[in-house]
Amino acid sequence: MYPEELVAPMRADLTNNGFTELKDADSVSSVFDSAKGTSLLVVNSVCGCAAGSARPGAVSSLSGDKKPENLYTVFAGQDKEATSKAREFLLPYPPSSPSIGLFKDGELVHFVERHHIEGRSAEMISDHLQLVYKEYC
Repeated sequence: MYPEELVAPMRADLTNNGFTELKDADSVSSVFDSAKGTSLLVVNSVCGCAAGSARPGAVSSLSGDKKPENLYTVFAGQDKEATSKAREFLLPYPPSSPSIGLFKDGELVHFVERHHIEGRSAEMISDHLQLVYKEYC
């Protein structure tokens, strides 16, 4: 685990933009076991592609007319219990961080794995997510 003072700004990139941070397994379960509507889940991480593409792309994607009703995040490598529980809801996809999942009524309908984030700009991630929102939100 990284020192909290190091990851705090990385957490804030999302929480300052409306994302609710889920820090333990119970909070993840309570959100997704009874979810209604659309929910975006960002699996945050300390890597460069999270900082350069995933977090800013996810935040930017929310500027359009269509967007998820609920915004959540877990932090891989920091909040291990929450991340492990979140990954159960992201099956059948293997663990991937950063990654972004869109849920509708608690069911995963779209998933962006790390290999779809690496090497792509925040704008490309944002544009992709906005297309997904048009279909599901």
